[in-house]
Amino acid sequence: MRKAGREIKDFDEIVDVISRCDTICLGINDAGVPYIVPVSFGYEVLSGKLAVYFHGAKAGRKAELLKSSPRVCVEADLCHGFPANGRGGYTCDYESVIGYGTAEELQGEEAEKGIRLLLEHCGIQAEACPAEAMAVTAVHRVVLDEIAGKRRNLGDPNA
Repeated sequence: MRKAGREIKDFDEIVDVISRCDTICLGINDAGVPYIVPVSFGYEVLSGKLAVYFHGAKAGRKAELLKSSPRVCVEADLCHGFPANGRGGYTCDYESVIGYGTAEELQGEEAEKGIRLLLEHCGIQAEACPAEAMAVTAVHRVVLDEIAGKRRNLGDPNA
C-alpha cells in the first residue's frame, strides 16, 4: 500500500466499514476483461474471516461468469466529502475495503440464511423468501481470504 498510514489493519475496523456500506461492487473475470457489478449484500464473520452474501438471477451474464470464473474481488467504500487539502486543491475523505475470495452458490437453508442476512443488512425485517422467488434466485457467499482496508485520515487536510 503506497500510503501505509492510511491502512486499516484491525479486522474489527474493517468489519465496521463494511457494516456501514450499502452496496458492494463485485469484480468478476470475463475472459480476461473485468466485469464489475454493484450488488446489495449481507455479511457475517465466519471463523475469523469476513463472508459476504449476495443474490441475483440464476440466469444471465453474472450467473454465467460466476459459474465459469468464481474467483472474485469485492470492493466497498464510503465517501465522507471533499475537503480542501490545504495546498490549493481538494481531496476525498473516504474509507474502503477490498477483498478476494471464491463465490459459491448456496442451496437450501444456507441460501435462506444468506437472503436473511442480506435483508437485515438492507434494513428489512427478515422474513422467509417465498419458494417461487427462491426457485429463480441464486444466492452466493464469498469468504474473503484476502482483505485490506484503507481510509484517508478524516478531517486532516495534510493526510
